Amino acid sequence: MDTVFSISLPRRTYTVAIVRDMLGALLSRSGLCQECVDDILLSVSEACANAIEHGGPNAGYEVETEFAPGWYEMRVSHSGRAPDMAALADRFTSPHTPLPGLETESGRGISLMRYLMDEVDFRGEPRTTVILRKRATSCDPEHAGENPHARFALL
Repeated sequence: MDTVFSISLPRRTYTVAIVRDMLGALLSRSGLCQECVDDILLSVSEACANAIEHGGPNAGYEVETEFAPGWYEMRVSHSGRAPDMAALADRFTSPHTPLPGLETESGRGISLMRYLMDEVDFRGEPRTTVILRKRATSCDPEHAGENPHARFALL
C-alpha cells in the first residue's frame, strides 16, 4: 500500500471539515464512486469527532490513508483511551443493536461507521486508532447486491 494522505491536527471541531475537504478531493480523483466517497467521508468524520471528544491529554490527533488496488484504508488515532472492546463486541454482536434515544446527541458514530464501511477495527496502545476499510468494488455493478444482508462491518 502507498500512503496517500497523512495529517496531524489540533483537537478542534473545525478540523473535521479540513479532513473532509482534503480526503474528499483525493477520493474523488481516485475514481471511486460518489456514494462510496460519501460513506468514507461520513465514517472518517465520525472517527475524527470521537478523537476530538475523547483524545485524552494530547492536544492533537492524526488521520492517515492508504489506498491499494481494490481497497481504501483510513486510520484516525489519538492519545485517549480505547473503547472497551468486550463491551463493543457484546453491543454489536447481539441480535438487536441498541441505539441511543432520539434526544441523545451522541452514541451513533460506531454504528454509522459499521454500516457504511466494509471493515471497522479499533486498536489501543500506545495510541487509540480507529481503522476503517472500504472495498473499491463496493460500488462496482458487478458486485452490487452480492449479499444485501451482510451490510454491517465486523468489529
